[in-house]
Amino acid sequence: MKLVKSLLLGSAAGLIAVGGAQAADLPVKAKAVEYVKICSLYGAGFYYIPGTDTCIKLGGYLRADAVLGGSGDYGFNNSTATVNGGSNNRLTNYYYTRARMDLNVDTRTATEYGVVRTYADMIFSYDTSNVTAASGGTAFSTGNPSLGLYHAFIQFAGFTMGRTVSIFDAPWQSYPAGGPDSIPGGSNHVTGVNQFAYTADFGQGITGSLALEEDTTLTSGQSNLFNTSGFAASSALSGAGAIVTTSAAANAGAALIQGLYGTNDWGGTRSPDIIGAVRVDQAWGLAQFSVAAKDLHAGYYGSTEPTGHPSDKWGWAVQGSLSIKNIPTGAGDSINLQAVYTDGATKYNFQTLFPQNFFMFSGSGVGAYQSVGFAGLADGVFGAGTGIDTVKTWGFRGGYTHNWSPNWVSAIYGGYAQLKYGTTGKALICANFTAAFGAATATCNPDFNFGVIGVNTVWTPVKNLAFTADLSYSRLDQKYSGTIAAPASPNGWAANAKPGAVYELKDQNSLTLLLRAQRTF
Repeated sequence: MKLVKSLLLGSAAGLIAVGGAQAADLPVKAKAVEYVKICSLYGAGFYYIPGTDTCIKLGGYLRADAVLGGSGDYGFNNSTATVNGGSNNRLTNYYYTRARMDLNVDTRTATEYGVVRTYADMIFSYDTSNVTAASGGTAFSTGNPSLGLYHAFIQFAGFTMGRTVSIFDAPWQSYPAGGPDSIPGGSNHVTGVNQFAYTADFGQGITGSLALEEDTTLTSGQSNLFNTSGFAASSALSGAGAIVTTSAAANAGAALIQGLYGTNDWGGTRSPDIIGAVRVDQAWGLAQFSVAAKDLHAGYYGSTEPTGHPSDKWGWAVQGSLSIKNIPTGAGDSINLQAVYTDGATKYNFQTLFPQNFFMFSGSGVGAYQSVGFAGLADGVFGAGTGIDTVKTWGFRGGYTHNWSPNWVSAIYGGYAQLKYGTTGKALICANFTAAFGAATATCNPDFNFGVIGVNTVWTPVKNLAFTADLSYSRLDQKYSGTIAAPASPNGWAANAKPGAVYELKDQNSLTLLLRAQRTF
């Protein structure tokens, strides 16, 4: 009996031990998986960030561009794709290409004070390489990768803080119905401008906005502020505007022909641009009226403080924009129109992507080596001892878009603008022009008109995949006339491979074809 009892107790103990071991090996109960949930508060594409009450949306596009012809007609300074475009010779790219990816991030959170929104838009591009003249041959760039931050802002309780488009702009920026970046006739801050803005909503689609915007570079809203005595150190002229050496004269002539009428002589920041806008946005379309004030704050007449400086002067701009939707020609058809006038605020007309000085060479019919057209844009001009003479402009642009079907859309667009220098500014520029080239065979007038007209067609075979063909014609109507004997320049346009010779001053034109494939996501 003792033996049987011992066996039973031992078996029971073994079973308890085994049962305890098995219980210890059982997995602990896992927390419920937090699945990504759709956020329907702000439209399609938003999801809740797991574990938060913040909704997020990711988007963007991938684009492949090829531009034929027009990329070689503008010598846009600081342009990665057209560094030698205006030369129209063997160094000129007859086409260029670009691959670009855009990524944007939009977050929104509902709070007791309203929605808190953040938005960022980042651009990654790679452009065609350039070629320039070099000693004993030519030099190529290794390609042109670039990064951009077009938007990065916070919105809360009607305030916008950070970088985004200007409240002065029309919603279509400088593309009333597509088209190239060089359409004049209104503002364009599509690449963003730093700002602090407030928008009041009065209901029924009526809003009013005020903003302080930092337009302090040539890539935002600031044009040249020419100091015509500034050629002394770098190009050609003494402080009094006289040629000092033959080489200096050549450099001055090269600078003038590239649309550089002096040193771009801005001082430090003093005041942001002050912007106001009123908009009505309803089912029939949109109407907007915008105003801007800009402080022109120059550096010094010379290179040091004792040389003195001109007093500050305020420039300004006004713009009206109108969009009419669903016109009788078809569902979804629209017309976009705008007009602008500026005084000392040129980039609100010749917008941020328009070159602020450029040149174009072509053939001549008067026996000259070649013809040349050039233009320099500015907010104002001053010389030694003078005040700032502001530059006045006006312009308009418009476009009509027609939907043939859900898959085919065509448009026609155009823009035209005029720039006029003041009496003092024109006299200062022309004094340098005469000193560099003489006045016997040429008439100096830096004023000009510029126009663009074009058509395009977009095919969308499937949703969010579009193929575009856009053809545009541009015309520079310059006011210079006659011929100039341009001296050889050791530095001024050596990169353009242009010789010292007689050139005809002549209007110029170009034709541009853009081919684009874009996938939006």
